[in-house]
Amino acid sequence: MIELEGVPELVDPVMVAAFEGWNDAGDAASAAVAHLDKEWKGEVFAALDAEDYYDFQVNRPTVWLDDGVRKITWPTTRLSVVRVGGDKPRDLVLVRGIEPSMRWRSFCNEILGFAHELGVELVVIMGALLGDTPHTRPVPVSGVTSDADLARTMDLEETKYEGPTGIVGILQEACTHAGVPAVSLWAAVPHYVSQPPNPKATLALLNRLEDLIGLRIPLGELAEDARAWQLGVDQLAAEDSEVAEYVQSLEEARDTAELPEASGEAIAREFERYLRRRDGGGEGGGTFSRDTPPSDRTRPPKPKPTQRPGQDAEGPVAEGESEGDGERPSDSSDSSDSSDSSDD
Repeated sequence: MIELEGVPELVDPVMVAAFEGWNDAGDAASAAVAHLDKEWKGEVFAALDAEDYYDFQVNRPTVWLDDGVRKITWPTTRLSVVRVGGDKPRDLVLVRGIEPSMRWRSFCNEILGFAHELGVELVVIMGALLGDTPHTRPVPVSGVTSDADLARTMDLEETKYEGPTGIVGILQEACTHAGVPAVSLWAAVPHYVSQPPNPKATLALLNRLEDLIGLRIPLGELAEDARAWQLGVDQLAAEDSEVAEYVQSLEEARDTAELPEASGEAIAREFERYLRRRDGGGEGGGTFSRDTPPSDRTRPPKPKPTQRPGQDAEGPVAEGESEGDGERPSDSSDSSDSSDSSDD
């Protein structure tokens, strides 16, 4: 039995998890959990034993100096708790770490042990995959679950994915078998600009999480960072006609696919989010500015017509399928992003 000292009784707790590595294209998912931890001042109450789950030749420890004293930080997964007040208080248990190198079943059982002791009512696992999506359009975010009942009640897609999986897929299945409701949120990151960070994808994940759990998430400077990121990629693409033409082809394909579903569902979601932020005084909403200077970035690699780009350290991309543990439905993805260039 896990004994937790110093952790108060939580109110309707939701566990939100993300893991660096194969399921974290552009570091978008792990950055989303880090944002929650920073904005809500999370307090770490537990860390998994790094010796049990990590190969230190793959994920090496780091050495640093603290007032001249040499210290070591070991790669691991940490759990923190944040208390969210307001009219409808709800607490979060944040799980942030690195995809383990070994003993995945024991790893998931340990995470589920904490969830049980804390009375977690829902587990949300965030991931990011490489996809054929243009950086100029809202980031597609898919919500998937293995639970048919949960899919119906929360308007999610029941996953049909078959193939290689990461810790996101394993943890979701472990939750399902343990009777704990679990959802995976997947953001699609443009494969031609997959290097981290990707604040636009992080913003999209947080917007979708906000809709899912009914909490207004303070965005800080994330919205402005997302616009600056897009402007930076715009400039890099404009300098290379081949990349610019490829981006245009992705835009046309995306616009054609979404034309029939300019439905009221997405519009209603955005309006509800607007009302939440207005009622909350707009705190943390952030504003975009087209005068924001782009950050320094490397040139996105030229796409090769004979081989689908995106096959890098994040994991293989199957032919005709985006990388990830959840099948990304073409008709139910929520383009949850306020940084679309068409806003102006």
